Amino acid sequence: MLEFRVLGPVGLWSAAGEAPLGGCKQRTILATLLLADGWIVSDSDLGGVLWERRPPATYQAQIYTYASRLRGHFAGGATITRCGRGYRIEKGDARFDLDDFYRLAKEGQSLTRAGRVGDAAARFRSALDLWSGPTLTGVTDALVDNERSRIEMARMEVLESRIDADLQLGRHHDLVGELTQLVGAHPLRETFRAKLMIALHRSDRQAEAFETFHAGCTLLREQLGVDPGPTLRQAHQSILAGDFEPALPGRGDLVAGSAG
Repeated sequence: MLEFRVLGPVGLWSAAGEAPLGGCKQRTILATLLLADGWIVSDSDLGGVLWERRPPATYQAQIYTYASRLRGHFAGGATITRCGRGYRIEKGDARFDLDDFYRLAKEGQSLTRAGRVGDAAARFRSALDLWSGPTLTGVTDALVDNERSRIEMARMEVLESRIDADLQLGRHHDLVGELTQLVGAHPLRETFRAKLMIALHRSDRQAEAFETFHAGCTLLREQLGVDPGPTLRQAHQSILAGDFEPALPGRGDLVAGSAG
């Protein structure tokens, strides 16, 4: 079975291993068509992501060549079709890691609502395990600029959901190290800082929880000129009140994905 991947290096795998796709332009066409989720991508749009919006006079012929080379790696199970002045990919029974990610994330959401927190945590973890590096590695900067932030935002939301589930399961001791690293990597993301405060509080490390809060307040004021938002304030108030089960930072549904 074919497998398409964009959650890390962009590529195509089959039973024979990874297909030799060559340089970034062929990978860019593959990723662009996959992310279009069955919709037609015009020649002009493909030219824009391939040549930074300055395609050469021969760009359509070059796109045709790249598409033909991709077809040679499919060996059934998926097709690239010429549709008017554009192209469309039909995945057929091929796997696509981004579709799998969104499916697992939605299953995790449903299990959370059903109160099956342990199963939800496992689904979220499986979704996150699909990543093998930065999203859309090996494609043009134009495609990265267009698409990476949207996918990475969904990944961050699933990560937060998995941490929430682990906190509900009493895994706060195990989470302190991970959350400390996440706060270091994303110091202005208040949700990670609030979850770290909760994990520290539940681990009988109240002084460190307060230090985490005050460090966040200082950083927000110095770098953004703002006071902490409700997520951070509520975690702080819960700890001040001696609430050993402070409410977890709430969020809405995950970013909508391509999986049905």
